[in-house]
Amino acid sequence: MKHKAGFVNIVGNPNVGKSTLTNRLVGERLSIITSKAQTTRHRILGIVNEEDYQIVFSDTPGVLKPNYKLQESMLRFSKMALQDADIIIYMTDVVEKLDKNNDFLNSVKKTDSPVILVINKIDESNPEQLDELVTVWKQELPKAEIYPMSALKGFNTDNLMKRIKELLPESEAYFDKDVMTDKPVRFFVSEIIREKILLYYQKEIPYSVEVEVEEFKEDKKQINIRAVIHVARESQKGIIIGHQGAALKKTGTEARKDMEKFLDKKVFLQLFVKVNKDWRDKGKSLRNFGYDQK
Repeated sequence: MKHKAGFVNIVGNPNVGKSTLTNRLVGERLSIITSKAQTTRHRILGIVNEEDYQIVFSDTPGVLKPNYKLQESMLRFSKMALQDADIIIYMTDVVEKLDKNNDFLNSVKKTDSPVILVINKIDESNPEQLDELVTVWKQELPKAEIYPMSALKGFNTDNLMKRIKELLPESEAYFDKDVMTDKPVRFFVSEIIREKILLYYQKEIPYSVEVEVEEFKEDKKQINIRAVIHVARESQKGIIIGHQGAALKKTGTEARKDMEKFLDKKVFLQLFVKVNKDWRDKGKSLRNFGYDQK
């Protein structure tokens, strides 16, 4: 039996469930999942390995019209995902307006790669609504195969996985078979901290924050981690720290618990907050944080 391998890139607007689906298909929690939009900022690869195939799933940032340089970089990640895909999964849901992002949808229409359209969150609609949606999407993306599903509840994800395996091209593996992602451990440590900030702080705070892991030292007993939370303005620093440091302490405690689960080892975590004025619009800062700046 010949070996199959390929890149399966999951694209779509913010908040339709791309990260939930990626994590479901990969079987590991690689991407941040919260109810807030724009939680994924980087392109994250999750790799599924079996003896006769390798699927490289790519979770991408939600497509949006950029307001600052950070979002321009996020949009580039998503556009890049259309160019190097063996299979494209375009994800929508039962509440999203069809014309939400016509420019990007037109790019999907022009691709030569097989397109699978996933209509997510079907547990939030009724059969009549779903039938209407399927009809509309068939007209919009006539070449796409349509899979209604609930990524959160795992409904129809097995059928999707089966179809992906059928569509995979014959190829050698792109990564070693024991590799689960292309990102280093430090990346996931910073994402765990960022997820807690998304959960515990309101309004613009989570979108003004970037996390940098300055130190990651492992000994026999534990892993010592020192991380800096960068904020865009002085006023945000006080909010992140909270009264007598209570907010920062809560963030640190919850992040440490998740890190210990993820790393399977005791973690000693130190968090600091630093003002990095308007970092989202500074090319140098964005490059330091791993965003592609052209």
